[in-house]
Amino acid sequence: MKRLVFLSIAVLFLSLPASKAMGADDGAPENTPLNALEKVERVIYGAPGTGGMFLRLARAERDLFGMELPGSLTERQQSLLAFVEEGNGAQPSLVFKIAVAEWVTQASVNPSAPLAERVSSLESLLEENVQEGALSTRLERILTKLLPNGVFAVPIQIPASTVFKAAFAKTLTVRNVSVGDVVELKIEEDCIIGGTLAAAKGNRIFAEVTKVKMPRSFGRPSEISVEFKNAESIGGQLTPVLIGPEAKKAMEIDPGTIGAVGTSFVGAVLVGPIGLAGGFLVRGSDKKIPEGTAVYVETTELASVSGYQVLGFSGAVTSGPASAEIPSGDVPPTDTY
Repeated sequence: MKRLVFLSIAVLFLSLPASKAMGADDGAPENTPLNALEKVERVIYGAPGTGGMFLRLARAERDLFGMELPGSLTERQQSLLAFVEEGNGAQPSLVFKIAVAEWVTQASVNPSAPLAERVSSLESLLEENVQEGALSTRLERILTKLLPNGVFAVPIQIPASTVFKAAFAKTLTVRNVSVGDVVELKIEEDCIIGGTLAAAKGNRIFAEVTKVKMPRSFGRPSEISVEFKNAESIGGQLTPVLIGPEAKKAMEIDPGTIGAVGTSFVGAVLVGPIGLAGGFLVRGSDKKIPEGTAVYVETTELASVSGYQVLGFSGAVTSGPASAEIPSGDVPPTDTY
């Protein structure tokens, strides 16, 4: 039975088109083999690997599928990237599936963690023991037991000016960031539109550090400026965001956020194409933005993403032992958009 599961995954992998995928590195070049491989490694391992490309690709395939797959270097890497980030007309992406499994069991997602860690955490929660074998097969086993009717991705549109509340994942100071650093925030609340989950608690907001100034002589303050870039959907697609009028209104009335009236964090919050283009500036004597500090951002345009239908969802499954084997004769259901 495990072999049948693997074969279905392998067939899907080999049928995927080579196409441009999305990622946090906004503005990255077209998916060259190295660029595609690094994106896959970020999902599987949390960071790009080192060493020769053939060895890195073989490692990713073995960890994901249990074996190396045929094809040219470019074909294998582009198809692997499509399997991980895009899926096809028959099945949602790996990123979407693991996020749905996390949300159903824990009411939040953890896209920053490596895939192996995410799968192991689900196994510990649901099966008590961490299993062995190919990560894609282990995830399919979990999903088959968790959602026996299948995992379905549906198209959903996130309107322009949709507001997200997010919190900084790490403390920022002038001493631990540099211009150009990518900053991650975690979305604080699910974004559910018409009964469909578009972005989950734990999905990320990406920002970029645009200015860093250390404290200077004669009492001149330190400065950190941050510009917001994208919000991440449950399927991993990115939607441009900034601090616009609606986000600013929300911050002004929410105590503890960067833009709250009377907050000690902000020297200036600038909106629009002038200045920080929808970001903010923190100015003070060696100021910092503590981990957990909240901020609101809003989408700049209508965005189409893959969502998870939650209308009528019966609730999270968080306990109860499950067999480590897929029942004989059962094949994981085909997931469809």
